[in-house]
Amino acid sequence: MSWKVDQEISTPAGTVAAGSTGDGPPLVLAHGWPWSSYAWHRVIPALAERFRVYWYDMPGYGQSEMRENQRTSLDVQGEVFAFMLAQWGLDRPNVIAHDFGGATTLRAHLLHGAEFERYVLMNVVAMRPWGSDFFDHVGQHVDAFTGLPPHIHEAVVRAYIQGALVSDIVVADFEALVAPWLSGEGRGSFYRQFAQADESYTAEVEPMFGEVRCPVKIMWGEDDPWISLERGRALHERMPGAEFATIPGIGHLPQLEAPDAVLREVTGFLAG
Repeated sequence: MSWKVDQEISTPAGTVAAGSTGDGPPLVLAHGWPWSSYAWHRVIPALAERFRVYWYDMPGYGQSEMRENQRTSLDVQGEVFAFMLAQWGLDRPNVIAHDFGGATTLRAHLLHGAEFERYVLMNVVAMRPWGSDFFDHVGQHVDAFTGLPPHIHEAVVRAYIQGALVSDIVVADFEALVAPWLSGEGRGSFYRQFAQADESYTAEVEPMFGEVRCPVKIMWGEDDPWISLERGRALHERMPGAEFATIPGIGHLPQLEAPDAVLREVTGFLAG
């Protein structure tokens, strides 16, 4: 019961690579930027002992389709998440979302009618402001960055991903996070995500956070260098009925930096 993407599903935004394993109530994992479903691979085996776990690489990410002029912004990703639930025949799954997966699943739930049983939001992009000066700079100069020599592009990707981490992760895990962005298609898709980032897609749902229709748990790596703990607390203020937990000494990728701690936090909550 391990991670693999052995399914191909055609969506309105392109073909996605997907997988599933385990037995029990359905649980869908939503990754973020610049990750892929591989980011969940260390927690999937334990989750699959209790749940039927589903995952996919978002269009433009991982092993899913990447193509020139492909739209993969958060509005599209929210539509695709709702589409994937329908494709899998899931009426009310549990959901764990990370980073951009937060905005993606919130849009699916609040704008596209996707229903969730229980819902975990972990170090998520959900509220303005998000991004960074570097993020904005790349978005304004996509053509220049896309034209970087391969070795310099690789250095940019490695430095960018390293900047999310506070704790060391397994070298093979780091390499697997980097790899999808190093091909020709991956390089174009990497910079395309910067270009298509738009805070209006979170602004649209921020006033609706009080309308979430299921139990919620917000959890945060306390030392997240990308999305500070203060942003997590601000999200909790918008969802005062949600549970809130932090993981000390952990950065933006708790599922790889501290998978056992993540499992302790989510399994009890999801069991109800």
